[in-house]
Amino acid sequence: MAYKILVIDDDTAFCVMLKTFLQKKGYEVTNAFTAAQAREEIANIFFDVVLTDIRLPDSDGLDVLKYIIEVSKDTKVILMTGYTDIKTAVNAMKQGAFDYVGKPINPEEILHLIGLATSKKTIKENTVLQPAKKAAVKQEGTPGFVKGISGTSEILHEHITLVAPTNMSVLIIGDSGTGKEYIAQSIHNQSKRAGKPFIAVDCGAIPKDLASSEFFGHIKGSFTGAVNDKTGHFEAASSGTLFLDEVGNLSYEVQVQLLRALQERKIKPVGSNNEIHVDIRVIAATNEDLAEAVKRGDFREDLYHRLNEFSIKAPRLAERKQDIMVFANHFLAQANLELEKDIEGFDQEVITLFKNYDWPGNLREMKNIIKRSVLLEKSNIIQYEVLPAEMKDAPARQAEGFGYTRGNEEEAIKKALEKANYNKSKAAKLLDIDRKTLYNKLKLYNLDL
Repeated sequence: MAYKILVIDDDTAFCVMLKTFLQKKGYEVTNAFTAAQAREEIANIFFDVVLTDIRLPDSDGLDVLKYIIEVSKDTKVILMTGYTDIKTAVNAMKQGAFDYVGKPINPEEILHLIGLATSKKTIKENTVLQPAKKAAVKQEGTPGFVKGISGTSEILHEHITLVAPTNMSVLIIGDSGTGKEYIAQSIHNQSKRAGKPFIAVDCGAIPKDLASSEFFGHIKGSFTGAVNDKTGHFEAASSGTLFLDEVGNLSYEVQVQLLRALQERKIKPVGSNNEIHVDIRVIAATNEDLAEAVKRGDFREDLYHRLNEFSIKAPRLAERKQDIMVFANHFLAQANLELEKDIEGFDQEVITLFKNYDWPGNLREMKNIIKRSVLLEKSNIIQYEVLPAEMKDAPARQAEGFGYTRGNEEEAIKKALEKANYNKSKAAKLLDIDRKTLYNKLKLYNLDL
């Protein structure tokens, strides 16, 4: 059953945007635009999480918090606040709020907080971390980002290091789940804009009729529902980096507005006659072929070239076989931390499957599978049996036609040796294992030719 979330804010456009974003992530979301409306919803429905603005037209978030504590003590409350209200938010946490988040809102930060709030076990600040858990924290210079050791990873990070200090626009191309936002965050963190705002925007979650308001802001009364002035993403990211995720989802009309803003570095909030100068660096990401979209007429060619001053390919996990267990161990450490468990590693059969599985969902799929496995595993090692059935039943990726899996290892080794004219070093490369491992397998199957 999906978790139920209530979003309370008198900014209608913001509420709709956040509802759309969270629904895409699998949550059941209800909007309320006043404290009175929120109390009515809370009285009739149990919400796992309530996201509320501190300032509401008929009350404030603190009154909502007090009401929730009285009638629904298991509901977690996250306050959304502007800079001037942070002291109030901190005091609210002392009164029972789960956490607070500053405006302008970063959807991924909200998503992270909701994940923590809905976890059965919330890790306390004074928890003593085990060595494996410390490793997960230590690797988070850019949260959740692991470099990898493969040649593909080396090229990726050479490109990041090369382009980060410049002010060039970057287009990150890659399948879903390959870590495009982490790459963008890493570029920002290594740039001269590090420490300045990094604003991530899910272009697929912005309704077409609200796009201008979301990107450029609006003034109070400029349209129905605009009950307050709103700062848009461009202004919020000024002096920092604006990350446009899944930029190919923008409508043609919005592409025109975006191009003008990028060319002139000036924006005009909806309903305003005053232009605002913005200093931003743009990093965009897509999982579709934008060059092909340009040919079809679905994406403006001039905008494509404006965004694509430098392109970076986010490689599929299946293209980074040497990195697979690096990532697996990182996600294991993270899962141990979040679920308060002490799983030490993976059974050899699991490692073999991991290295030969195609990982269609890439890093996101791996993270989810490992977290699920940690939750289910009763021993101190992840066993084959706790892996999801669809993973065990899926055909393994056949590297050069010689990838081996549970049950066909001996046959795969024979084919690789024949292909390599019995040169064991070449055969080991075809199988993507080292020579020592191959020699051990040859002895195991009496194939020591």
